[in-house]
Amino acid sequence: MIDEWRIATIEEVAQKVGMGPFGSSIKVETFVEEGVPIISGRHLSGTRLFDAEHNYITFEHAERLKNANVYRGDVIFTHAGSIGQVAYIPETSKFDCYVISQRQFYMRCDRSKVIPEFITYFFKTPEGQYRLLANTSSSGVPSIAQPVSYLKTIDVPVPPLPEQRAIAAILGALDDKIELNRQMNKTLEAMAQALFKNWFVDFEPFRDQGMEESPLGLIPKGWQCTVVAEAADINPPRNLERGVDATYVDMAALPTTSARILNIIGRPFSGSGSRFRNGDVLLARITPCLENGKTAIVDFLQAGEIGWGSTEFIVLGPKLPLGMPFNYCLARYPDFRAHAIQAMTGTSGRQRVDVGCFDHYWLAVPPALIAEEFEQQVMPWFQKTKSSDDESHTLAIIRDTLLPKLLSGEIRVKDAEKFVEAVR
Repeated sequence: MIDEWRIATIEEVAQKVGMGPFGSSIKVETFVEEGVPIISGRHLSGTRLFDAEHNYITFEHAERLKNANVYRGDVIFTHAGSIGQVAYIPETSKFDCYVISQRQFYMRCDRSKVIPEFITYFFKTPEGQYRLLANTSSSGVPSIAQPVSYLKTIDVPVPPLPEQRAIAAILGALDDKIELNRQMNKTLEAMAQALFKNWFVDFEPFRDQGMEESPLGLIPKGWQCTVVAEAADINPPRNLERGVDATYVDMAALPTTSARILNIIGRPFSGSGSRFRNGDVLLARITPCLENGKTAIVDFLQAGEIGWGSTEFIVLGPKLPLGMPFNYCLARYPDFRAHAIQAMTGTSGRQRVDVGCFDHYWLAVPPALIAEEFEQQVMPWFQKTKSSDDESHTLAIIRDTLLPKLLSGEIRVKDAEKFVEAVR
């Protein structure tokens, strides 16, 4: 530890440490369309609060839970379930005030001593995670015992404030670029979906060519009306020998709102499970994964390589004239997803889609030239998404390498700045 750094407990550097409300205080029945947003685990996936879709409670309800109200600069932790999560609410957050869930607790920094960015980054280090989770109970749902009183006892390094800010600035710059890439990918995703709907649902560019009746209603002349089971290759045969090491994708790796799978591993093929190759689309078929939106494209394999994954994936293979971009946009289209969800069968909590439902979902399939034009327009967006994700992956490795070294004083700020510049 550097000489001018000191060690202090959280209690010494916090204005307040507080708990979320009792479990019965926030229920689905208390949700409203507008009001004070509730923070859940999905909002704590990064260093900063991720302002994704929120549930809300009324302002009056939030006032009754004022000890669980949090504001910009507060550091939020999860003490049950997905323990180890930590993120702070940035000054750029969408809302002024939030309420945390019953599985969370928070720290309000004394900013004359520590800044929330530094505290958050400390608890992202292996050492910080070790200290945070040292009081974990393993019986039942994973949880941190007595989270508020325990957090107060944890020792943290406390550099001078200028150095805290400098460290946070270096790591924050990497997070900024990762977030910028995420936002750009979100925009590209929305563009692809909008174009899909405009062309293949609303038929806007083709209405002046004439329309004709079909089982779907009016569709452009020259288009073919067919069902998904005919327009795409559902669970196509992909040869993979039992015991062969191959790229594996589990359900957790499927994203809920984007196209790309980022976490893959190698695993010997068990003899059962979905099989896929580049150009296929994976769709979760089991509850609640389907309802949550788990869908992705396969673009991470080597030429000719066959990968495999969960038995709970539906594989949509391309079938001319339609390609991967069409299949992916279809798999994300709300009406298609609603059709699949309504066709789920099985006992509560174990319901899954019967692929026979794709025999009853109608599509208007365009002529080959139009399908090719759509693919030519959107494929560069998918390629840009891939390159952005690859860059973000590299930046995350750099950040995670620097993080413990900066927070322990092993690397000084000037050396870290030189390192970041060298790898850019």
